[in-house]
This record gives sequence, C-alpha cells and structure tokens, in this order.
Amino acid sequence: MQLSLDLQSRVPIYTQIVEQIKALITAGMLLPGEQLPTVREAAVDLRVNFNTVARAYRLLHEAGMISTQQGRGTYVLARAPAENASPQHRQAHLVEMVNRWLTEAERLDLQPEEVERAWDDAFAIWARSRCDPA
Repeated sequence: MQLSLDLQSRVPIYTQIVEQIKALITAGMLLPGEQLPTVREAAVDLRVNFNTVARAYRLLHEAGMISTQQGRGTYVLARAPAENASPQHRQAHLVEMVNRWLTEAERLDLQPEEVERAWDDAFAIWARSRCDPA
C-alpha cells in the first residue's frame, strides 16, 4: 500500500491517510479481505506518529471501510456502493472533496476569480456529460 503524504499541506496527516485508503478501496486497488499493514508498520513506513495512523484506521473502521480484529489484523471490507450511502454521508463527502480542492488552490496561491473560472468550466463539462445519453 503506497501512500503519499504532503507534510506541507493544511490537510491533517490522518485525513490524508483516510482519504488515500478510501480512494484505493473505491478504485479496487485494495480488495475486500486484503490485509492492511499494522498501525505500527504503517507509522514506520510513513514516518508518522503511531497515534496518527491509529486515528486514521479508527475513522476508516467507523466508516465501514476496514475491520480491525484484535490479534488478527486489519482488513478491507467489501465496498459499499456510493448510491447506498446516506444523503448526509454523501453531502459530507462532497463538502470534504470541495474543501480539499480549495485547499490545494490556496496552496497554489490561485486567486478567487481563477478558481471560480476553472470551476465553472469544469462543472459545465461535467454537467453536460451527465445529461448526454451517450
């Protein structure tokens, strides 16, 4: 499991870990039943505090993405289709995605007008693709 942490980012390390593992699961790069590194192994590999990885794993467990079994390890659970997520979960995830995008825009020192223009263009393309019966 290869994770890439940005230590300069305003996004907390544990959140970066959570989001990257979620993305790997969603993309099918981590499969149901696959074992994750132990908290200690992941902390050493990522060169972060043990508690940071423990927090990320706890959040993933609470989200139903992984299961930690005392003495056996931590395993990826079966992927739940996004359409089965509650409206509150979907909205929270959407807000999280937008905030990550805006944080990156800020890191790049983009001006609000540039961000708005890029958003408008990308949104228009996305909306058209959703309406096209292709």
